[in-house]
Amino acid sequence: MNLLFDFTVDKATNTIYITREFAADLDLVWDAFTKAEILDQWTAPKPYRVRTKEMDFREGGRWLYTMVSQENENPSRYSLVDFIEIHPKTDFSTRNCFADENGIQNGNAFSLVKNSFKPGPEITTVHIEKKFDDLATLEMMVKLGYIEGVAAGLNNLDEYFRTLVTSK
Repeated sequence: MNLLFDFTVDKATNTIYITREFAADLDLVWDAFTKAEILDQWTAPKPYRVRTKEMDFREGGRWLYTMVSQENENPSRYSLVDFIEIHPKTDFSTRNCFADENGIQNGNAFSLVKNSFKPGPEITTVHIEKKFDDLATLEMMVKLGYIEGVAAGLNNLDEYFRTLVTSK
């Protein structure tokens, strides 16, 4: 099955748009984006993996996590996701930034993200809109491999869904 994957960088609005289809029902896809124990399994590009330090999925809550590898089990760079607005199984909005291990923002760069979910008969479509505070931050993230990292993570999510089907 060929699943849609569209990635657009719009420098005029400092925004990255991602549309991705998954061969899974809405409940599974929603859980994969909102539960730490599942996020930890797919978000990072291999050979890295995500380690959640804190997760409180509610409006006003946050997700504090880091990426680790076999060579670096104790990183100092974390990512902080503040949950702004949540409409269960429809969409949620976040404010994302780099942080230290206590969730204190490092630097001034941040992005606002809206994740939207649309169920279909055999697939669920996810739309991600990631707006950066300025063009320099957008360009820095692209240069650091954001596009490749997100693509690898979403492919990991496909693998995760396949394991659920084969383990039934």
